[in-house]
Amino acid sequence: MNPDEISEGRARAVVLALVQAINSEDFERARSYADDKLTFEGVLGKRDGADAYFSDMKQMKLKYEIEKVFADGDDVCLFYNLEMAGKRVFGTGWYRVEGGKVTSLRVVFDPRPFLD
Repeated sequence: MNPDEISEGRARAVVLALVQAINSEDFERARSYADDKLTFEGVLGKRDGADAYFSDMKQMKLKYEIEKVFADGDDVCLFYNLEMAGKRVFGTGWYRVEGGKVTSLRVVFDPRPFLD
């Protein structure tokens, strides 16, 4: 296995472990996969810092049903169905992993069902 494949495998494993912990509402474990300076950019706003991001995640209680995972070096992209408050939408997340931790996350989905 070449070094790029090893890096992709590690990045993929970190992202999937993070999402699994969020789905289990084990936010302490989820937080362990994120860099302190995590940046989040989404359709409903931005967050700087892992503590701010996970504070939101605890309140929203999102659930991810992963459809597809793509990895390219330290970048991982997920296509997923996102469920919150009984509503479900399709979305995607682009995760950047450095030093074994997620350092940035950008998400895209149609937020209209959650704004009603």
